[in-house]
Amino acid sequence: KNRAVCVDSLFLNADGTIRKVIPTLRGVGITDARTRIRIDRYSSISPAGISIAFLDEAEPFKGWKTIFGKKNAWLQYNKVDFGNEKVQELVVRTRSLSGVVLQVRTGKNGKPVATVSIPRSKEWVESRVPVVSAPTGVNDLHVSLLKGSQVEVDWIGFDALPWEEGAFKTREYRNLFAEVGYKQDDIDAKLKEVFDGVFYGPDKVYFEVGDSMAYISDIKNHDVRTEGMSYGMMIAVQFDRKDIFDRLWRWGKKYMQHQDGPLKGYFAWSCRTDGIRNAQGPASDGELYYVTSLIFASNRWGNDTGIDYLAEAKNILDCSMQKAGMDRVAPFINLEQKLITFTPDPWGERFTDPSYHLPAFYEVWARWADDGRAGFWRECARRSREYLHRSIHPETGLNPDYNNYDGTLLGSDRIIGDAFRFDSWRVPMNIALDYSWACEDAEWQREYGNRIQNFLYGQGIDTFVDQYNVDGTPVKEILGAGAHKQLRHSLGLVATAAAVSLTCTHNKSREFIHRLWNAEHVPYEDGYFDAYYDGLLRLFAFMHLSGNYRIIFPE
Repeated sequence: KNRAVCVDSLFLNADGTIRKVIPTLRGVGITDARTRIRIDRYSSISPAGISIAFLDEAEPFKGWKTIFGKKNAWLQYNKVDFGNEKVQELVVRTRSLSGVVLQVRTGKNGKPVATVSIPRSKEWVESRVPVVSAPTGVNDLHVSLLKGSQVEVDWIGFDALPWEEGAFKTREYRNLFAEVGYKQDDIDAKLKEVFDGVFYGPDKVYFEVGDSMAYISDIKNHDVRTEGMSYGMMIAVQFDRKDIFDRLWRWGKKYMQHQDGPLKGYFAWSCRTDGIRNAQGPASDGELYYVTSLIFASNRWGNDTGIDYLAEAKNILDCSMQKAGMDRVAPFINLEQKLITFTPDPWGERFTDPSYHLPAFYEVWARWADDGRAGFWRECARRSREYLHRSIHPETGLNPDYNNYDGTLLGSDRIIGDAFRFDSWRVPMNIALDYSWACEDAEWQREYGNRIQNFLYGQGIDTFVDQYNVDGTPVKEILGAGAHKQLRHSLGLVATAAAVSLTCTHNKSREFIHRLWNAEHVPYEDGYFDAYYDGLLRLFAFMHLSGNYRIIFPE
């Protein structure tokens, strides 16, 4: 706050001379309409009645506010980009002791965009009103005090306004269910209901074994997978359920984790419910979730309650990195690409799975894994974000189940690979998590959220199916689930499509949130029921949208 620079546009007159520059607080640049627009950086103002001040004199780095001090006071904020999709709502954050009316126009003599009545309040409040005349493209905004004597304005914006800083910095999380109108008591009850359904209800997927172990089963496939086990551990640590976490870890360590040999430290990706392995090899996303949930457990419960969580996390990472240069197995992170492998063996190490990419998990490792590789993990996070840009279709927002490290399709003749199918559903939720926690790729992630919701909305918000080619065309061959082979409006994809609303800037996101809230977890029309994958993704989405999927900092 002790240094400043003015940068304003130059304009040439018809005779080639430079028009006199009048310095502004606005300066240059084009602002996205679907962000929080701090109008204290105005371009021109009325002769009287406008001033700016700190939001909080005691904490000046919280920013500025604009004070409209008399009726008809106005300011103009130049160059706001509304894009091609018409906005639907104006949102303003204000404080007024008397109650006033503000009006927003496109330029001083333009059409009214919206008029908003500001309630009397000693606290900051957000007010939403419908837009009456939606501009498109780049426009100036003229904000005036139409009625009343004084109001303080923090910001204005349009439609959904995702947060601009991640929880690594703020330690704050959005509760989108509350933002769209649900009561907190109902949100808490709904979250508990969904959690209990997964772990304790008649269609549960969590089963305790003896007095110290438990597993999560993919019921339709009659097995236990590192996917579900590590998901269960992440959910348990998020809900502060040490009992569930420890039981799952003990079962996985005993039956799934290799304790010696070339695969030492890795987990057999599939076992029978009696612990006998269906396969020896790992699937890399299991290790990704195991490490992160163990670090969170260390941060939450410490390492002296029977399980040294941090040592177990470091063991997985160390064992993996020690496999560099081996013939039959490799690190689960491709060391050349710095991207996660599909599987760390000679076949699966050659490509990746977009749904395995969780850059924010590497940010966790860089902070708390304490393995001497912080710089490497941060580079993995950066590379992962860049990879997702290449992996996702520029028009539909869809991604394949598997692809090359450069984002191109494998071009294989296998049914699983080049199309958007079951694995792919996780990508919207994963990007929402990275946005919520890190917010390091915010502009692209906001555009992505809008893009994939626009595609699904165009297919019918109540009828979009669960498999597409990445260009949005119908698949020629349907991938079966369990004993069923049919396209359906799957609850798992309904859930992740709603979760990505954390990144979205259009009001369609509200419709996706409401659809998830009202969706029932019941058998489909063909009799198929997925307690496992649909159930876990539904629970994750409810955690995200209620603000309960959090970074667990050391206590």
